[in-house]
Amino acid sequence: MKSIPKLFLPLVVMALFSLSAFRCSAGKDNSIHRDTVKPGNLWSYDGTIQPGAASLEEYLPLLEGKRVCLLSNQTGLVVKKGKEIPQELLVSDGQDAMDKMPLNLYTHVLDTLLSMNVNVVCLMSPEHGFRGTADAGEHVSSSVDIRTGIPIRSLYGTKMSDKEMMEGFDVMLFDLQDVGVRFYTYYVTMIRMMGKCAKFNIPFIVLDRPNPIGFLTDGPMLDRKFKSGVGGLPIPVAHGMTMGELAYMANEKGWLNFPSKETWEPDNSLKCDLTVIKCRNYRRSSHYRLPVKPSPNLPNMRSVYLYPSTCYFEGTIMSLGRGTSVPFQIYGSPGMSTTSFQGKSPYGSDARVAAEYKFTPRSVAGAKNPPLLNRDCQGVNLTEIPINRINDGKVNLTYIIDAYIGTGSKGNEFFTRMFELETGQEYVRKTIIEKASNQGCNAGKLAKELQDSWQKDVKAFKKDRTPYLLYK
Repeated sequence: MKSIPKLFLPLVVMALFSLSAFRCSAGKDNSIHRDTVKPGNLWSYDGTIQPGAASLEEYLPLLEGKRVCLLSNQTGLVVKKGKEIPQELLVSDGQDAMDKMPLNLYTHVLDTLLSMNVNVVCLMSPEHGFRGTADAGEHVSSSVDIRTGIPIRSLYGTKMSDKEMMEGFDVMLFDLQDVGVRFYTYYVTMIRMMGKCAKFNIPFIVLDRPNPIGFLTDGPMLDRKFKSGVGGLPIPVAHGMTMGELAYMANEKGWLNFPSKETWEPDNSLKCDLTVIKCRNYRRSSHYRLPVKPSPNLPNMRSVYLYPSTCYFEGTIMSLGRGTSVPFQIYGSPGMSTTSFQGKSPYGSDARVAAEYKFTPRSVAGAKNPPLLNRDCQGVNLTEIPINRINDGKVNLTYIIDAYIGTGSKGNEFFTRMFELETGQEYVRKTIIEKASNQGCNAGKLAKELQDSWQKDVKAFKKDRTPYLLYK
């Protein structure tokens, strides 16, 4: 299967000339100017896709007469009945801010449930909170939703016994937008809650949502010794599955205890009463545009597409753009050179990357204390890679290797413990240190060598997941 199908209608190409000039300021001397957008930079999204939350007729009967607990956040949106997403919003180069989407087209699943007189007695919130505004890893207290007055039980930062967490409701409804990578924490939240529902005999209903990078399955598998809140299942970095599919797989394979166990031995004694409400019109190759930021530092679709290849900077001494307007789309540090790229991207001269790019991370909402706060950085700007080319290289470690070379790093001084938690393996760091320290190392070639090293595991995983797939 091709990584990303290239499908651009002539009409779509014509639409680009109506796009206005773009300027994105992320700090000192780091503005990006675009007077025109090249045709190859456009991406066409499928506006007919509907998440499981839209299929009210399938799950409302399951909630009738029940006390419902909703586990969701700001991503639990559905296009309102009778509304359509305007065609101009379904054509993009990925740099359009998601918080500029017209949210009057959408309704939140909570509001829909309340309008249908469903007895929602409590809410649960994952990392970033129910409204999605907290920093990565920030403590989120249990509270009351200011819009509805319904109590919120925070699952991220509030210590609560299982009995306290699970009392007072009859069924759990789960509706969170995942972004398709192992180190994104929402699926770990789902697995843990499935385990608790199994323990307390509470039905668990997943309102499924499209995987925005469902076309991508790649990256190293997780070694159990690096299991954590940013990696809880033996799956590759980009797993290519929806939350509903992961729920089926985890439930059937006895994985509901995985986040707290030291081995991959299945625990088939723990299974939950699971129902998945499928998406409509979704295929694994679909291009699905998220209507709202899934978390504070994924502000546009370009950041989502680069995320599987740039998030590893969280495990280094570098900045990956937190505290700027383009997180996960740039990287750099004070004094970094870009000798590896030599002013070009790994995709060739047609995909120019600005070398010696300058930016300064600031304290902003969603990144109050970003790495290298208030320090002038220079590095690489990835915002002009054609969007249809970003995942050609699948999970691409070229950027990390380039940064290791460009900072003049030696050995482990470039990396932190988080690097293994996100790659899931020891050999990635070791290989980079061993080979990228050599003079004349080619970052792209070494990245391809590493990518080749995990293909056997990826192939085995694709076979293993087949019985649990809900979409072609």
